[in-house]
Amino acid sequence: MENITLNKTGIRFKELNHDHLIMGIKLICMFLFLYTAHAKIVDHDRFLKGLSKVHIINGFAVYLSWFVPASEIFTFVLLLFPRTVSWGFITFLTLMFSFTGYIISAMIFEKKLPCHCGGVIEKLSWTQHLWFNLFFMGLAGFALWLMSSKNENQILTK
Repeated sequence: MENITLNKTGIRFKELNHDHLIMGIKLICMFLFLYTAHAKIVDHDRFLKGLSKVHIINGFAVYLSWFVPASEIFTFVLLLFPRTVSWGFITFLTLMFSFTGYIISAMIFEKKLPCHCGGVIEKLSWTQHLWFNLFFMGLAGFALWLMSSKNENQILTK
């Protein structure tokens, strides 16, 4: 009987750690996208000019200049509500994957690499930016994994 009690306490402790880690990662991802969306909207002309200088996307620069911050805000909102957190992390990963693909293609095909991500992130080199994105993708993927393992544990303990 004592082993069962210890196991239940261990499961609760493990769930509590998972919840804290997921919440921490969620807040970090929310802050990142809200911060960058704000920077892109506040200095929209500069963001648009930066996008227009990139040959691989300059035809879509006007649309992207509004779509990107709107997508970041949408992702922030998805992460905000408990029912849509999973979709928020999936959307976050999708956007970060797209941004990372853009960085890689720009590094390969562009002669001059203007960064127009907004705020402090613009100070990173393109290689640092690539690692930055990969780090955040790893965080979001880890949070999704924690959420799925937590759900599996809940099913097993019922």
